[in-house]
Amino acid sequence: MLTLDSLVAFVTTAAAGSISEAARRLQLSKSVASERLAELERSVGTTLLHRSTRKLTLTEDGIAFLERAKRILREVSEATLEVSERRGELVGPLRISVPVSFGILHLAPALNSFLKQNPRIELSLDLDDRFVGAADGFDAIIRHGPIPNNGLVVKRFALSKRMLVASSEYLTENGTPETIDDLGRHRGIMYALRGASDWRFRRSGRWSVVRPATIMRVNNGIIMRDAAVEGLGIALLSTFLVQDLATSKQLQVVDIGAEAEPATIFIAYPSGRRVSAKVLVLIAHLRATFGTPPYWER
Repeated sequence: MLTLDSLVAFVTTAAAGSISEAARRLQLSKSVASERLAELERSVGTTLLHRSTRKLTLTEDGIAFLERAKRILREVSEATLEVSERRGELVGPLRISVPVSFGILHLAPALNSFLKQNPRIELSLDLDDRFVGAADGFDAIIRHGPIPNNGLVVKRFALSKRMLVASSEYLTENGTPETIDDLGRHRGIMYALRGASDWRFRRSGRWSVVRPATIMRVNNGIIMRDAAVEGLGIALLSTFLVQDLATSKQLQVVDIGAEAEPATIFIAYPSGRRVSAKVLVLIAHLRATFGTPPYWER
């Protein structure tokens, strides 16, 4: 008999590329996951997966069946959520992807209070700075910077200004830059995911790009911030990363008389289907928690 458990095992195995990985994700033994797949194949009367010692692939029937299986599971999930929401409850899984530094410093505390208010939600939190899309299966995606909008509804969520910062020791040793042109003579701690043109400043109505000598290139803002505290160079960082350290004088704000290009925090969710109440309540909770303007900008 075809069951939801067997459909879940099939869809998860197709995504994972192996029965072992699917079993791990589903928190099952490999033998149980294999039996659910075999049960599904018996129910539909055809082979859905080619199994070999090296890899696992979908058959032609498996490829055709996969989209229907996904649709069935999605509709069951949405029907379950709709019934719960009619009772005024927020229940079940909520999978969101958030950037690492912002997630650790600001989203995690806000999500803790959200879960206290909604204890029947099962939150899966994925911390990753890479760009993800609708195909990655998240209910909501938060990013500090643009999100590809293929298959997604993308909304501006909060402003994140950026400022140049360095330690007082670094500035004493190397001098304090006072203009954009001065920056070219300094060491930069660069954010790897933004590329070589990350340092953009507006002066006289035009954008200017600065490329300092790079002492470090890394894809994490907290590591950049800590490197600046240690005096390795100048970093261009979001206010949500450095506000407290600038206030406590562990980092000095470098004023070059030009505004750094700001970044916007976006939130996105899949288009083409009903937005769950959990996502809408989450967005409202985060807006209320962060404030307008957000507290790190005040």
